[in-house]
Amino acid sequence: MHSGERLLREWLAAGDRGDVEAFDRYLHPDVIVHAPLGLSTQGAEAEKAVWADAKAAMPDIRHEVQETIALESRAAARVVVTGTLIGEFAGISAAGKSFMIDQVIFAHVEDGLIVEAWEIADTGSLLRQLGVLTD
Repeated sequence: MHSGERLLREWLAAGDRGDVEAFDRYLHPDVIVHAPLGLSTQGAEAEKAVWADAKAAMPDIRHEVQETIALESRAAARVVVTGTLIGEFAGISAAGKSFMIDQVIFAHVEDGLIVEAWEIADTGSLLRQLGVLTD
């Protein structure tokens, strides 16, 4: 497995466990993460804070990696994200509602760490499942 693919898988697994301190093994200290719902971050510490908030609001969050691909210093993962929102996250409060959405993550890797990542998620489906949007 390409190192970029491994980094993506292990970063997501650590986040799902709530082990944000492990992010130091996967993310460059100055990492930039572009994310939907106003959750973009600059720096590993900011990314740790977002994941800690996510885990507190969705203790059962899970990122199931469906497939990965990598080429040179780039890697991508197709992911199914599931969870139950029991608290507030990203300004959304949907007490006890569960969700399942598709996500894709693209990452640039340098010196064995993710230096920049783009998270693309089906936020429309997420907001409908949480009752924030209606059809």
